[in-house]
Amino acid sequence: MAGLRRIPLYDVHKSLGAQFGEFAGWEAPINYTSVIEEHVAVRTSVGFFDLSHMGRLLLSGPDAIRVLDRLVPRDISSEEGMMVGPTAFLNERAGFRDDVMTYNLGSEGWLIVPNAANIEKIYAWLEGWIGRLNAQARVEDHTMDWVLFAIQGPKAAELMRMLGAPSEVLDLRILRFRRNVELEAAGARALIVSRSGWTGEDGFEVIAEAGEGEKILRKAAELLPKLEGRLCGLGARDSLRMEMGFVLYGHEIDEDTTPVEARYWWVFQPGPKKECVGCPALREALRRGASRVRVGLKLGKKARVVPRQGDKVYVEDVEVGYVTSGAYSPMLRRSLAQAYIEPSHALMGMTVEVERRGRRYKAKIVDFPVVQPSSRPPA
Repeated sequence: MAGLRRIPLYDVHKSLGAQFGEFAGWEAPINYTSVIEEHVAVRTSVGFFDLSHMGRLLLSGPDAIRVLDRLVPRDISSEEGMMVGPTAFLNERAGFRDDVMTYNLGSEGWLIVPNAANIEKIYAWLEGWIGRLNAQARVEDHTMDWVLFAIQGPKAAELMRMLGAPSEVLDLRILRFRRNVELEAAGARALIVSRSGWTGEDGFEVIAEAGEGEKILRKAAELLPKLEGRLCGLGARDSLRMEMGFVLYGHEIDEDTTPVEARYWWVFQPGPKKECVGCPALREALRRGASRVRVGLKLGKKARVVPRQGDKVYVEDVEVGYVTSGAYSPMLRRSLAQAYIEPSHALMGMTVEVERRGRRYKAKIVDFPVVQPSSRPPA
């Protein structure tokens, strides 16, 4: 695929049977067997994802915390070390520059994981603010020399045990992490292992140097059949996040969408004294309210169609919104979608119609998650 970047372990995945496709400028594994089989494996057993198309940016230096605190609508200066936190960068209008994960590495700085489509944008933005604040800090891009894996599902801890993870990793609580972890059965060392993920299930995310990551990937591929698990691609990741109602940059969130519209409260703590890019506009958006809100849509089982971004949503013959993304849910055996609609029609249980290729299909407005996970990480 000409012009696309390849993830660091592209050749290894190819040898393991990955089917590749384009995602946000990257050539990445979409599936290995079938999207449905991989999705079900995560909900019932365990799935192993390579998410190395996402960024790994290291912000370090004496003023790293000052730079980051200015850019996120949350008080991170008081957070404990060895924690990973979901948050976001906003523009001056409180639109999303990106939603990111941040790892507090203590005196070594912060690891920031942006979405694949935004790596260069966020890197340049961080550099710009370092200069603007005259800060003693620097940002390094490790996207191509570190890999990022996600091990997700009710048997995720069992797979980690089989890989040789120590008890201090197996006993991690949600959003906690350990550094320099020896995975003895794989003969590899991970830079970071966290109790986190993006599927709703219990799970771990592993960051390692590319050479060490290859050992982990090959050992996991050997062990997964013993647990009825699967190597998984981005197709299953998309349908899994749809069941949970998680957002994807470029679909549910972008530079013109605020957290108020996206109902994305849990990563923000914009207190009245917090000074950050977008915080004044975010407080104003909270005061003013939204002209559109994000909701879930559940289609009937007989609707043999998956809504796509841009499809219109109607109540009777009145257009009230539009779809941002859709996917088939193997667990519910029906299609799901996320959409933005007018607040006056955002009533849970209300019936609307989605127009797809000139035909309309009935759907119910539902809240998230639409599917309850079968496992939960320890709190």
